[in-house]
Amino acid sequence: MSDFTALVLHEADGKVEPRIEQVNETALPPGDVTVAVEYSTLNYKDGLILNGLGRLVRKYPHVGGIDFAGTVERSDSPDFRPGDTVVLTGWRVGEVQWGGFAQKARVKASMLVKLPGGLTSKHAMAIGTAGFTAMLAVMQLERRGLTPGAGEVLVTGAAGGVGGVATAVLARLGHTVVASTGRAAMHDYLRGLGASAIIDRAELAKAPQRPLDSERWAGAVDAVGGTTLATILTQMAYRGSVAACGLAGGAELATTVVPFLLRGVNLLGIDSVMCPMPERQEAWQRLVRDLPMDRLDAMTETAPLRALPELGGRILKGETRGRVVIDVNA
Repeated sequence: MSDFTALVLHEADGKVEPRIEQVNETALPPGDVTVAVEYSTLNYKDGLILNGLGRLVRKYPHVGGIDFAGTVERSDSPDFRPGDTVVLTGWRVGEVQWGGFAQKARVKASMLVKLPGGLTSKHAMAIGTAGFTAMLAVMQLERRGLTPGAGEVLVTGAAGGVGGVATAVLARLGHTVVASTGRAAMHDYLRGLGASAIIDRAELAKAPQRPLDSERWAGAVDAVGGTTLATILTQMAYRGSVAACGLAGGAELATTVVPFLLRGVNLLGIDSVMCPMPERQEAWQRLVRDLPMDRLDAMTETAPLRALPELGGRILKGETRGRVVIDVNA
């Protein structure tokens, strides 16, 4: 059993302190498969965990990182062999058990997906939980009848990980995408991802004044929640669908039944944790097919493990852009 490098979170007197440490494999949780982790990503939830917020972690010391990609090192499962390249998103890894901010991870085989051909572990984490969630949202909108040419599709929180991937995928599929952001400096970036138009998030952030507003959106991917989601619901076209997957704007939803009764609006909850394996595999295959890798590269920055404490603060302030890939070996 060898030692490896990890960003370990310690808790004392209610404060969380991150430390780069050498950890022995005997400290890893039980599982069928040991993975030599190559990359993880920084997500909003990771920012909360790194700063001891949200009570997402109850037991310390702890290794965060809610997703990772790497190579199978040892396996007791017939489904995986040493040398297989794998990806993990969801399953509350990085919350209830140690996650991807370390050079090794041990998990149940049922949590892993083999990477589709042509996708590297770095690209898999450039997609990460956020991009995977965005693809699930697009798939659900399609299943509710959204097609290119149906009308404008809104993406909120577009400068973030979910929003950026959703914008790029929807544009690649031929949809007219309107991206919402509060950061003027991101406009050229979002147009580069394929957005046809950009609106300020303040336009959607005020509580709706009436149960129904003018029909505006054929579909929407909402990564914000709160009053933004309540406003979007009043603006949906007849039988339009909103795929909601974020709570950055709050979990409260002050709305009425009117959009659902009079316009037949669909509110689709997207959860990357509670996702059946066949749908996981389909989503990864779709990402390889429908997400342009050049646009993925444009929305990605890479950082070493030691940069995580500072980056964790930045993501909570909305100061990061797109996808932040963590090279755990750098």
